[in-house]
Amino acid sequence: MKNIKLKSYCKINLLLRVQKRLKSGYHSISSLITFCNLYDTISIGQTYLLNDKISFSGKFKKNISIKSNTITQVLYYLRKNKLLKNKYFKINVTKNIPLGSGLGGGSSNAASLLRFFKDKMNLNLSNKVLFKIANKVGSDVPIILKKKNTFLNGKTKKIIRLKKKFNFDILIVYPNIHCSTEKIYKKNKKFSLKIPLIKNFKKNKLLKTLISENNDLEKIATKMYPKIGNLINYIKVQKGCYFSRITGSGSACIGIFSNRSKAILAQKLIKAKFPKYWCVVSKTI
Repeated sequence: MKNIKLKSYCKINLLLRVQKRLKSGYHSISSLITFCNLYDTISIGQTYLLNDKISFSGKFKKNISIKSNTITQVLYYLRKNKLLKNKYFKINVTKNIPLGSGLGGGSSNAASLLRFFKDKMNLNLSNKVLFKIANKVGSDVPIILKKKNTFLNGKTKKIIRLKKKFNFDILIVYPNIHCSTEKIYKKNKKFSLKIPLIKNFKKNKLLKTLISENNDLEKIATKMYPKIGNLINYIKVQKGCYFSRITGSGSACIGIFSNRSKAILAQKLIKAKFPKYWCVVSKTI
């Protein structure tokens, strides 16, 4: 098996409503999720050694545990289900997606690896087992298994895949704050009784709905880290910005812009005002 490279795309929550806290400790959420052209690169090849060799490189490799991460978890559960027998791998992940940002980098890595093993390695991996393993690795992994715009309905527990592409020009800013998803959710006391009403996915009508929507976790994140609130407010006032909010549990803040040139102009202004923040202009895919 020759070395193969996979693209592991980052996840964006365009809106997020927390419905309730579950007995398991997790939360039921409703969210409109998309992906953008920012990705980690996973290089994978088979090795004749009797153990896996997992490594991380790139700008955001710091603080990732080599022994316990979403890559090692996927391999562990595949072997536990007797799907990988006497096969070991050399895997390197180039981390271009910041950790603790709400962009789902680790979950996307796991989902990309699971797709690879199902589609390319001819494992006897049923969809039922695939989703079971994905759930064990992380709650976002089943959602990211298919790289499609997705509406997650927290009340019915349905994952609705959308055929339509949004083609949004997006600015992503990471203020170098590692947000703990667990801590943010634990502190959240706000629960939405109604799910968002997403009826029309034509761009202009969808934008109108998204502008009136929010992320229920944003108040907690900005209370814990006031810099996040300051950043969101600064992105909002830039020319051509439809709306700005955190994605996931933060700390990355997104701005959806009317066109790429205005997003790039906002990026320049943000880099001047917040020179230590990581900032990229991308497009939803």
